Amino acid sequence: MQRSTNTRANGAVTIGLCLIVALLEGLDLQSTGIAAPRMAREFHLAVAQMGWAFSIGALGLLPGAAIGGRLADTLGRKRVLMLSVALFGVFSIATTQVWDLNSLLAARFLTGLGLGAAMPNLIALCSEAASPDQRNTAVGAMYCGMPFGAALAAVIGIVSPGDEGWRHIFYVGGVGPLLVLPLLAIFMQESAHFIAARSAVSGSRASGEARSSIAQALWKEGRAGTTVALWISYLGTLIVLYFLINWLPSLVLSRGLTRVQSGIVQMMFNIGGGIGAIVIASLMDRIGRRRTVAGMYLGIAVALAALVAANGGASMACGGLLAGLFLVGGQSVLYALASSIYPTHVRGTGVGAAVAVGRMGSILGPLIAGQLLAIGQSASVLLSASIPLIAVAAIAAWLVVGKPAPAYAPAPAQ
Repeated sequence: MQRSTNTRANGAVTIGLCLIVALLEGLDLQSTGIAAPRMAREFHLAVAQMGWAFSIGALGLLPGAAIGGRLADTLGRKRVLMLSVALFGVFSIATTQVWDLNSLLAARFLTGLGLGAAMPNLIALCSEAASPDQRNTAVGAMYCGMPFGAALAAVIGIVSPGDEGWRHIFYVGGVGPLLVLPLLAIFMQESAHFIAARSAVSGSRASGEARSSIAQALWKEGRAGTTVALWISYLGTLIVLYFLINWLPSLVLSRGLTRVQSGIVQMMFNIGGGIGAIVIASLMDRIGRRRTVAGMYLGIAVALAALVAANGGASMACGGLLAGLFLVGGQSVLYALASSIYPTHVRGTGVGAAVAVGRMGSILGPLIAGQLLAIGQSASVLLSASIPLIAVAAIAAWLVVGKPAPAYAPAPAQ
């Protein structure tokens, strides 16, 4: 009984610390979008140039996720997470010292490397720290920190005075992670499932064979089709999600609303995302994966249609709330799905690869939207065009949920 109680307590601490890191990551990911109008004025940036500023951080997320996930299966989840947190903390502070577009792009790319490497480790740690019937809920509980962190960035943007106020967002996004590092070092324990899986691999295979198995984690044992379908669902969903994360404030302003109203819409988007992340992911533990995924993508399509039809502050806020609820909540579902597809000894590699492919969507979404807006396309056209893309992602996700989940490695006795 005491051993079980200690295990649950350690799991709760791990999930709580991962939630804090996710909150700081969400704040940093949103910070460029919130700071964009004032940054553009200070550095005299055109709309297309701001599209690059949005996308360069996402470009860093891609190799960061792949490398961070791979290292998670070799060095351990905790160690790689700490390195990632240190990296994005330092370069978020460095963003406050940029002096032109090129220095801004360099700082945001290096920040993105750290942010990207953190997410596969957060997913693996939470899914492996929870009991079998609560793993999806645990991933959702961690991921809800992302939109709440983004909402905090929106608040900082609103209360920060003058054009110089955009730097406050990046100071908070940099100092916060560095303050969390000692907590991770002292209170977070390495995943017991990872330790057990590493011991099993070391005891049953030669080291060369083990490395080969990890390198082929995505395609062996019938996982090839599921991996491809997962990647498509990530790509389509993240194109739309990051288009809204980065361009929603500007889209609101383009409809004649004020900066304060834009901030309110952005906060509603992120509040909806925080609620959706925990509620929709937890539904998978209660009603199953198929019904959850079907309802989630239907909700995304309805939310996009609501934003297309919105023409005032209240209707835009409602549309933003629905979009956050289902898009951000849907992303937490995809993260939970990724953690359930791959066995423990290659979970970091598999999740990291899926996150990296999805990050291509986070690059393409803001960049394509910026180019189309620059040539005169309306926001309504972009939102309407997102609905067929969501339909493709929904079909791919439906194929994923039809596959049985692999067994987790047994955790060693505490």
